[in-house]
Amino acid sequence: MRQPYQNEQTAAAKPLLPGTTIGVLGGGQLGRMIALEGVRMGYSFVTLDPAPQSPLGQIAEQITAAYDDVEAARQLAEKADVITYEFENVDANVAALLEEQSYVPQGSRLLYTTQHRLREKAAIEAAGVPVAPYRQIRSLEELTSAAAELGLPCVLKTATGGYDGKGQAVIRREEELAAAYDTLASTGAELVLEKFVKFACEISVIAARTPSGRIKSFPPAENVHVNNILHLSIVPARVPDEVLKRATELAERVAAGLNAVGLLAVEMFVTEEGELYVNELAPRPHNSGHYTMEACTTSQFEQHVRAICDLPLGETTLLTPVVMVNVLGQHLEEVIGRFGQPDELAEDLGIVPKLHLYGKSEAKVNRKMGHINLLCADVQSGLDWVEKTKIWRQD
Repeated sequence: MRQPYQNEQTAAAKPLLPGTTIGVLGGGQLGRMIALEGVRMGYSFVTLDPAPQSPLGQIAEQITAAYDDVEAARQLAEKADVITYEFENVDANVAALLEEQSYVPQGSRLLYTTQHRLREKAAIEAAGVPVAPYRQIRSLEELTSAAAELGLPCVLKTATGGYDGKGQAVIRREEELAAAYDTLASTGAELVLEKFVKFACEISVIAARTPSGRIKSFPPAENVHVNNILHLSIVPARVPDEVLKRATELAERVAAGLNAVGLLAVEMFVTEEGELYVNELAPRPHNSGHYTMEACTTSQFEQHVRAICDLPLGETTLLTPVVMVNVLGQHLEEVIGRFGQPDELAEDLGIVPKLHLYGKSEAKVNRKMGHINLLCADVQSGLDWVEKTKIWRQD
């Protein structure tokens, strides 16, 4: 039975216990994995998603409607005691409406900030955390001037939308400025130019924060991208301990500065000198945190449920080295086939592969269909398995 509506202050004072119904804006794989953990803990789920039989909708009640459908949002509010979102590109106005009619501990303000790069960067800076130098771009003349100031190469991005490399262009020569501007300006989105950071590697830290202000972070992951899509997450990250400690401190500072609730993924560049620059934020579970499902005492998905319900946060201890590798559409057939037979390579390397598939209806090239967590004695053995299986050779 649906519990009485609680405002944020009431919810912070009284945790939402098992038996609560959690509403999720978005029915993708992140919502599915939140629900799989939450159901185990005794929670019920309902989702709003435009795609029939979404990954989350396969295991929970689904309201099938567009994200900006106000009447559908009201239905979600009626059915749920607490509402979360599983990706940023939901309608902030709908999230604001839900705040009026239900309990949305993450709040529409966090969504409003993180779905716009210029607002996001300003908020990160306000928290006292460094970002790569950037400029707002409103014309080709401004782009030309900013590129001269920041130097080439640089990266032009849309301020809204865009993920997995979409909505951006790397500019290496002056002759490329006009074409990059015309292409991205045609989207109608505001534009931002970022100085190209020469980095040694990329890492991410996922911090969890409750409405009452408790914060815990997971061990930083070292991330490897191929074609602007996350390919591998490596934990422990192969960077000095003092860099990992500082990365965690910065992530928690951002989470506190934004009054984030739930999970906040903080992606950073690490330079050769060990400097850190925050690149992007995601106010939700994150692909680079999938390794936590078997490799940590508490998974990121359980932690998200705990955080939005204001339960005590789980311990985040790393139990084993791990390499997470994404399974894209072009990998799916070979991955499934491999899991249908003994894996002598895994036995020889002393690793344990754990397969997670998302229940998506159609496998498309570069579409995220699942991931594998490779539990290992050392990360190099996990990396060797990825290379020697040759499944990812086309990348």
